[in-house]
Amino acid sequence: MKQTAVEWLVEQLENHNGVTRAGFEKCIQDAKEIERTQIVKAYDKGEFNSGCNETSEQYYVKTYK
Repeated sequence: MKQTAVEWLVEQLENHNGVTRAGFEKCIQDAKEIERTQIVKAYDKGEFNSGCNETSEQYYVKTYK
C-alpha cells in the first residue's frame, strides 16, 4: 500500500529529531505536494468517466485554494 502524505510527514519528523524550522517547513511543503499529487490522481481516476467538466487541476484549485 502506498504511503499517504500524512504518513510520509510523520515518518520524516520521527527520523529527524533535530529538525530546524526551515527543515520542518520543507517537510510540510513536500507533504502538501505529495497530497496534491494524490488528490489529482484520484480525481483523474474517479471522475474521468463521470461526466465532470473540469480538469483535476481545476478541481484541486477550486476545492483547496
